[in-house]
Amino acid sequence: MKDIFKNKTVLITGGTGSFGKKFVEIVLKMYKPKKLIIFSRDEMKQYEMAKKFNQKSVRYFIGDIRDPDRLHRAFNGVDIVIHAAAIKIVPAAEYNPFEAVKTNVIGAENIINVAIDNGVKLVMALSTDKAANPINLYGATKLCAEKMFIAANNYSPRGTKFSVVRYGNVFGSRGSIAPHFNECKKKGVIPITDKRMTRFWITLEQGVKFVISSIEQMHGGEIFVPKIPSMKIIDFARTIAPNCKFKIIGIRPGEKLHEVLVSVDDARYTFEKSDRYVICPDVLFSKRQKTSGKKLSETFCGYTSDTNDKWLSSKDLKKIIKE
Repeated sequence: MKDIFKNKTVLITGGTGSFGKKFVEIVLKMYKPKKLIIFSRDEMKQYEMAKKFNQKSVRYFIGDIRDPDRLHRAFNGVDIVIHAAAIKIVPAAEYNPFEAVKTNVIGAENIINVAIDNGVKLVMALSTDKAANPINLYGATKLCAEKMFIAANNYSPRGTKFSVVRYGNVFGSRGSIAPHFNECKKKGVIPITDKRMTRFWITLEQGVKFVISSIEQMHGGEIFVPKIPSMKIIDFARTIAPNCKFKIIGIRPGEKLHEVLVSVDDARYTFEKSDRYVICPDVLFSKRQKTSGKKLSETFCGYTSDTNDKWLSSKDLKKIIKE
């Protein structure tokens, strides 16, 4: 196994979140970074996290990605940045649009500028399926951030490379549907927006390992999309709460019936590999390495959660819950 983090200083923004905790756990177990910096704005979460991860190589840095001065201090000497900080709850972004823009868009600009100024070698930004053909503000801000990170490769005189990972719902993460359904189980009624609704699903561990493998493959400018299974929301609910009643409440504002990870318009620039799609930039860089894989055909109809050829069964879901 290639150790891309060996003797490197690695920083993760939003490092006290669900993804950050699992990332730190896996990196410390499987890799040997020189230093691993958790950058976040919640000192209590850092305090709790430090009880579990108290190795000398792990550092905790309080700061906000909205503050470029603080980022400059944090990015000094950093080799690799994983950008996971974001406002992610769809209703919260709709109700607080300026705050979502400040964090997800202006914060992304700060990450880009500070990474370039400090000579960071690699930056991998985390995105979401909601960024593909977005209909809510959260998705729109993440699409904007994606575009910014990809374009950043064009004005990085010191050679900083930027890429993006885009994937779907994460089992067990804060704000995901599983904890919500578990709370609803106590009342015996599970709210279902629409019986037809489908979503892409990925575990935290799969998400972290996919991000790491994408960092190993990145040349700069790619959007990496994992091939992951779909499942109907109602089937998900039946597996988690088989003895509960289900109440159809209708699709909420900003929600899609089905999600998209690779749109029809993305297909022109997309290559398919055994475990992922790689969306290449539609702008030219001065130095661009050729992407391996099979070029998608012009008849490609998009990679969507309802037409996916990989589906999660109740048996599979029960195994994931058990693990």
